[in-house]
This record gives sequence, structure tokens and C-alpha cells, in this order.
Amino acid sequence: MYNFKSLYRQVFSVTPESFTDLAIQLFHFQYAHNAIYRSYVDHLTVKPEKVTDMTQIPFLPIEFFKRHRVVTGSWEEERVFESSGTTGQVSSKHLVYDGDFYLDNCRLLFEKTYGSLADYTILALLPSYLERSGSSLIYMAEDFINRSADKRSGFFLHDTEELVVLLTNLKKEGKKTLLLGVTFGLLDLAEQYELDLSGTIVMETGGMKGRRKEMLRAEVHQVLKSAFNLKVIHSEYGMTELFSQAYSKGWGVFEPAASMSVLMRADNEP
Repeated sequence: MYNFKSLYRQVFSVTPESFTDLAIQLFHFQYAHNAIYRSYVDHLTVKPEKVTDMTQIPFLPIEFFKRHRVVTGSWEEERVFESSGTTGQVSSKHLVYDGDFYLDNCRLLFEKTYGSLADYTILALLPSYLERSGSSLIYMAEDFINRSADKRSGFFLHDTEELVVLLTNLKKEGKKTLLLGVTFGLLDLAEQYELDLSGTIVMETGGMKGRRKEMLRAEVHQVLKSAFNLKVIHSEYGMTELFSQAYSKGWGVFEPAASMSVLMRADNEP
């Protein structure tokens, strides 16, 4: 019998050498204690005892998070994360056993990539996320803001003028600044203002959310670099259905957390 908390805490210390072994342990734990996943694996006629490599582990399709209560074990969720999706679509729901685990995971990767959160002024331009409940991104950003040593850190919904003044002042001070913005929000800002944000980390995430025409990431970054006098635009990738996360320091090249591995599967064989 696996110990739930012992297993998931191992995620924080996983290495490339231990990744496969931990993944297989988690597969067996989830097969034993997650009714939806077990049913899916059984329908695929996969024999758990024959799963000896990570590539043999069946991946649960995202669609299941829209239609079923996907939980491992028996417990009441601490909170529910919902995907933003687009208008008219059914949202995926991630029932969260331990919110602190999610935040610990987020902090671990950010600080490994960028250094201590306390050193940054963190400005979050996330309008579509602030206007709804159940956003994992808002939960993360709120924690990051609370851990910033600068009381000027915070969320900005429609008060872009205040944001622009603050960004300008922070640049003059030489303060380490992170502007985390949903993609369409940053493009709106770029159309309204020409700013010299050299030295600021501008990080886009989340896409257009139906607010603007979809663009290639390279096109988005070129617009933002020109408007903000930057050499690179950073990106954050996260997924509601999982606690997977990765950051890009430019050019669309993402560096995932040690706990995340990317495998290719056919669309009709998840």
C-alpha cells in the first residue's frame, strides 16, 4: 500500500534517473485508487503488472475532466480549478486535494528559473482570469504577489494607466519587475502605449481566450518586443487538468519542471 502524501511529495525531489520509477509507482497507485482511471485502463485492456516503462502508461484524455469526477482516493476537494476555455465550451474541472502542494510546486519552478520571489515586484495583468472563479493561474499569481517584498505588487484589471505609471517608476528605480499578462491583455497594452520596459520581465500566458484573433507565438512576441523595447518575451505554460508547468525565457523554447516529461501520442490514442 502506497502512502499518498509520501508519494506526491517525492515529486519535488524527482530526478531524470528516478522519474520513470516514480511515474510507474504513481501509475499503480492511481490505478488502484482512482475509479475513473482504472475503468479507462481496463477498457484499453492494459495489464498493470505489465507496465514497466513510462511510455506504456495510459494517459487519461482531457475530455474526462469535463465529464467525470477524477479523484484518486476518497476525499472532499479543498478547491476546484476550472479551465478558462472559450465561450460555449464545457470547462475541465480539477478537484484539488491540497492547494499548498500546487503552490509549492509553482514556487519551486519559478524560483529555480528566476530566483527568489521576494526580490521581484510582481504585476499581474490577467483580466479574463480575474473575472471568473476557479482559476489556477490567479491562485498562483496571488501567492507570488503575497511573497513579493514590494507592497506595490498586485493585480490590474482595467486600470492600465496606473499600471503604466508604476512600470515606468519601477524601471527608473532599477527594480526587478515581472509583468505577468494574459496574451490578449499584453497586446491591448502594446496598442495603447509605447513603453520602454527594457530590464522588465514581460511574461505572456493563456492565449487570446476568444478576445482577439489567434496569432502565432512568434508574431505575438514580435509585436510586444517592438512596443516595449525588449529583446525577448518570456512565457508561462500551465494546464488546469494537471499541475504541469514550464517557463520560456524567450524564442518560445520552454524548460519544463523536473516533474514534467513530454511524450508524443497520436490524437486517437491518448
